[in-house]
Amino acid sequence: MDTNLLELSRTIDYQFQQNELLELALTHRSHNGSHNNERLEFLGDSILNFVIGEALFQKFPKAREGQLSRLRATLVKGATLTKVAKQLELGPSLRLGPGEMKSGGHRRDSILADAVEAIIGAVYLDAGMVQAQKLILNWFQQRLDGITLDDTTKDNKTRLQELLQARKLGLPDYDIVDVSGKSHAQKFVVSCNVPELLLSATAEGQSRRQAEQIAAGKVLAELEGDESGG
Repeated sequence: MDTNLLELSRTIDYQFQQNELLELALTHRSHNGSHNNERLEFLGDSILNFVIGEALFQKFPKAREGQLSRLRATLVKGATLTKVAKQLELGPSLRLGPGEMKSGGHRRDSILADAVEAIIGAVYLDAGMVQAQKLILNWFQQRLDGITLDDTTKDNKTRLQELLQARKLGLPDYDIVDVSGKSHAQKFVVSCNVPELLLSATAEGQSRRQAEQIAAGKVLAELEGDESGG
């Protein structure tokens, strides 16, 4: 293992038995189209969701399922993973193709976030679930300690966005369907659409913002119902 990866091992607080797993976890598809970190990222994403979900389950014994889902979405969303990656200084160790290197790929949020999940998957394959859990809790403990049930009181649009980001889906689309009434007493009908999930909801409000919030709440309820049932 080269000096850079040895230093990274110290930073992430784990020494790999199979060094090639760490190298693979840091390999973006632009570097090697057929041998990259995407499968490890898939595995790591599942493990991360489970470990954080269990930690929240233990931390908040009286929280409802919807509250736990929203807290987990906050902790595992791309923006949070990017912050973890930057704290671990993953950027310089990423293996990128020439094009990504020139365009600053080692600073790109999505690439950094994916690398965090890939490393989690690699640690799981290298040493098993106990070690992967230990690593995740080490990386996320400060955030877990700081999160409260107050974080579930965010408005519907914010909660929906975070839930979709946690699932690596695009942001919802909001469209004005109809505007009626006189200027001082208008009514807005707005649709909220999540094309990737074929989900859509329409709502009416006294302002565009109010209608968007109500429509987002309807879509959010469907998504959280799916999680509860699944």
